[in-house]
Amino acid sequence: MISVIQINDKDIDLCYELDANTISLWSKKQWANEFRKKDIKIFGLSHANSVIGICVFQIIKDEAQINYFVINQKYREKGFGSYLMSSIIEYCEKFSVNKLFLEVSQTNIKAEKFYASFDFFTVGIRRNYYRDGSNALLKEKILTTK
Repeated sequence: MISVIQINDKDIDLCYELDANTISLWSKKQWANEFRKKDIKIFGLSHANSVIGICVFQIIKDEAQINYFVINQKYREKGFGSYLMSSIIEYCEKFSVNKLFLEVSQTNIKAEKFYASFDFFTVGIRRNYYRDGSNALLKEKILTTK
């Protein structure tokens, strides 16, 4: 069974471990800092009693910024990421968010295609943004609020 669950600060180790085993984006300290930010939402994708995906986003008035999105490597390209993203979009629409933003490395072609499938489009570039020197593509999705 698949479900989307809210994750709290007691789950920092779980978040750090999934991150360390996938994209290694944040240190444990950075995860702790994320949980302390105002209006931060952290959702996990649970499957067979394990968290296999995480999305961290922040809602500010009528906009939201996805700061982190990952699915465990062995569950990719099986619809789990789409399930989590659809849930995040639905949540944002429920709370009258009009725009959803994220950043993705220009070299991450699979992620770019994934986000494009949800109608995210490039609105800007941050040059040499990532540690490897790659550019960050700033993506935006216009939401239809209910």
